[in-house]
Amino acid sequence: MSYPFLYSRVTPSRPARRSFASRPPVLALLALMATATVASESAPDPVVTDADKYRTILENDAVRVLEYRDQPGDRTEQHRHPRFVLYALSAFEREVTLPDGKVLKRSFKSGDVMWSDAQTHIGHNVGQSETHVILIELKEAGDTGSGSKVDAGS
Repeated sequence: MSYPFLYSRVTPSRPARRSFASRPPVLALLALMATATVASESAPDPVVTDADKYRTILENDAVRVLEYRDQPGDRTEQHRHPRFVLYALSAFEREVTLPDGKVLKRSFKSGDVMWSDAQTHIGHNVGQSETHVILIELKEAGDTGSGSKVDAGS
């Protein structure tokens, strides 16, 4: 007994299979993924993109410590953080939009601490209170700071 649905024969009348590279949708998807990866890895420094919200408190060869403040409704430009620890000095709610369009909702109480791997995002204060945090960014291997810099602030 023959089961023709279990296998197929290659015959000259069948069109040749297209190679992986000849599939435009696949190529477009790969190009988009590569662009998103490069864009997220080369996204600007938050101290540059949002200088009105970020302040460098300390920077050395190992870490950069940032103070961040914003008001309800404020948004950041897209920027990148290396691995970091966040310490919340106030309670706040925000949305974080990732390069792929995924939106994460975050809610913090004063005193909360969070660890994060490196990420590129846009932040949006969606709550009714000021955001006030300290971010401790860990420098990557080979990433050098400008020596020890301390800003006592006023």
